[in-house]
Amino acid sequence: MKRKIKYGKIIIVVFITVLIWVWADLALDEPYPVPTVVTIRVVQTNPDEFWVSFSEKPSVSLEELILKGPVSKTDKLDRELKAGGGSRGLEFSWYPEKEAMERPGYNLDVLNFLNQSKQIRQHGLTVELAKPKTIPVSVYKLVQKSLKVRCVDDDESAITDAVIDPATVEMFVPEDWQGERLIAKVRLASSEIRHARSAAIEKTPYIELASGEIRKSSIAVRITLPPEQERLRADTVQNVTHGFLLSENLKDGLQQGRYEVEVENLSEVIGAIRILATPEAKLDYENMRYQVILEIDEKDTESTEPIKRPLIYNFPPGRRDEIKLNQLPVEARFRLIRLSPAESVSTVGQ
Repeated sequence: MKRKIKYGKIIIVVFITVLIWVWADLALDEPYPVPTVVTIRVVQTNPDEFWVSFSEKPSVSLEELILKGPVSKTDKLDRELKAGGGSRGLEFSWYPEKEAMERPGYNLDVLNFLNQSKQIRQHGLTVELAKPKTIPVSVYKLVQKSLKVRCVDDDESAITDAVIDPATVEMFVPEDWQGERLIAKVRLASSEIRHARSAAIEKTPYIELASGEIRKSSIAVRITLPPEQERLRADTVQNVTHGFLLSENLKDGLQQGRYEVEVENLSEVIGAIRILATPEAKLDYENMRYQVILEIDEKDTESTEPIKRPLIYNFPPGRRDEIKLNQLPVEARFRLIRLSPAESVSTVGQ
């Protein structure tokens, strides 16, 4: 006699087994140290009235964050974080509350903030430990002031011949800003500088409240620069000094008196230099330690004939667009003379 299979009981047993496994997973909360960078970033809700920061920084990274929850949920979060090669990290946005604005010396309770965050709740986890426990909050009241617009290049050097319209803009800045702090910058890349010499360009001025904390003006300004031929004046640099650019081994040899550099046409090398430059660029060039540099390679020690090599004109880095050579580069003629041991001792002792 065939026994009747009781499918209903089997289903009930399977269902109960699954419930036991689910219950066991939910009941077994385990700590999960977050392995990636965890950042809390301030979101400026009223940027025209206040500047809220973490000690004048727009964000802060936690030293340590340990979450707690079922293994299935921590495993899921771990897979998500590692999906981007570990570089994704966790970032939380903090919207300053009214209390933070009105109470001096306010500190953000990190544990409480994270436990209330949507990201943590969506993952079904809780925060067990967060370092630091609190983060000091700085609040600066902003007021509207008139700022002079200054044009700078990629090296932060002022572009003094820029014509800016309008020359000033109204922006919200900390109350205590005075004098030279009341400057809004416009940065021009090299390609923009070239373009502005033929046609006006529009750029938006900005201020930097702190490193990484930029505020932009609500209006753009028009910038024009004079054509190249009107901007640079023909001039001459006197009292030229020269230096050597050497490899490390060769530098040691010269310092120890094993070699001597003999420049045959030294009067040409340190002769007056004709340039096209702005007055500011010429002054900076004259103040450089060396106006010209002679590059010497280690292989030059093998030459038995005089070596010819063009000089390097050591124009100031922040003035590349404001100075150029108005002559052919001078070609230095030099020898590297190997000294005898007796001459080396005499040279070093002098």
